[in-house]
Amino acid sequence: MSTEDQQDPEASRAWQLTRARNLIEPTGGRITAEYFDVGHSRSLPWKRRPQSASLLAALANPDRGFDAVVIGEPQRAFYGNQFGNTFPLFTHYGVQLWVPEVGGPIDPDNEAHDLIMSVFGGMSKGERNRIRVRVRSSMGAQGPA
Repeated sequence: MSTEDQQDPEASRAWQLTRARNLIEPTGGRITAEYFDVGHSRSLPWKRRPQSASLLAALANPDRGFDAVVIGEPQRAFYGNQFGNTFPLFTHYGVQLWVPEVGGPIDPDNEAHDLIMSVFGGMSKGERNRIRVRVRSSMGAQGPA
């Protein structure tokens, strides 16, 4: 969830879960666990976000209780080059990654999927930078009168 724009954590969680369920439930999928970082910038690597780090650890556990991960919005999950650094772990452990914008699971051999996820990482970085500029500009405009 976004830390920069102070979005309500429950509202953010609710709409992301709705998007995730809308993607997987028609295929018989269901959510068995949630990993939802609150108060940690998307710019932090996954290993430095508590819930994301827990998810990475769960990938390695053969008794993890899930065979796929679905994210509500790629811009909130992946920042900059994080997809390229993280997705190989999903592939290594045989866990699919489902993304609404792709309409299902990411195909590790599909160059278009890799490209679109890289674009989302770049969009995430740009969005965070725009928010930072707006916040600093607003704070400057509210300075001492």
